[in-house]
Amino acid sequence: MDAALLGSGDIELAGRIASASNGTFLGSIGDTYVVYKPIAGEKPLWDFPDGNLAHREVAAYLVSETLGWNVVPRTWLRDGPLGEGMVQFWQEPDAEQATVDLVAESAVPATGWRHVFDGTDDYNNAVSLIHEDSAALRRMAVFDAIANNADRKGAHILPMPDGHRFGVDHGLTFHAEHKLRTVLWGWIGDELDAAELAGIETVRTALDTDLGDALAPLLTPRELAALAARCERMLRQKRFPAPRGDMPAVPWPLF
Repeated sequence: MDAALLGSGDIELAGRIASASNGTFLGSIGDTYVVYKPIAGEKPLWDFPDGNLAHREVAAYLVSETLGWNVVPRTWLRDGPLGEGMVQFWQEPDAEQATVDLVAESAVPATGWRHVFDGTDDYNNAVSLIHEDSAALRRMAVFDAIANNADRKGAHILPMPDGHRFGVDHGLTFHAEHKLRTVLWGWIGDELDAAELAGIETVRTALDTDLGDALAPLLTPRELAALAARCERMLRQKRFPAPRGDMPAVPWPLF
């Protein structure tokens, strides 16, 4: 679609996505379906600044593009029926695929999946949280560590019919303090591969040039410095990080 139309064409709202905690709408620009999150619909949070979750969503897309991994669907800021907000290409996931699951503790697959933790369900049955062991989810986990994603729920991972995995809902990212909360902890301590390290290095280098310029209107100087520091830490350690600090390591709900 023409970039001018995406930036200024009318957004026709089809309905509200009721499962979202902030004001989130399905709409269309011409024949293109989009998600629209107006800033006016953002609920105040005790641990994140007010009124800029949409900016963080756009920042997440810019980092994803710099990595070159297509983790985040195309996302941009623009005016809409309810004021300025984030607009993102709608992605229709494959309902037959699962990337994150809760299974009986005795039924964790031997291959193809990574174990995260064990617990009990509402009926006191022993269960395990697992996620797909794939290159696409590894890269998403690297992205989340860089972006300091505080809300990687299972439902925020969209399995596409062609095997690609998109990550969505990145309003709780880029905090200057450590906030990483994710269901993708299955690679703790594993070595990062050459392509993953190269992606992190690309982001770190670009923060001193074009990426840093693009992120400057969206994030604070302290948040940009913390982003650079996270990249540098991962490049030094060359491994997937482990949970740290007093905050919960996983979001709630998990899905």
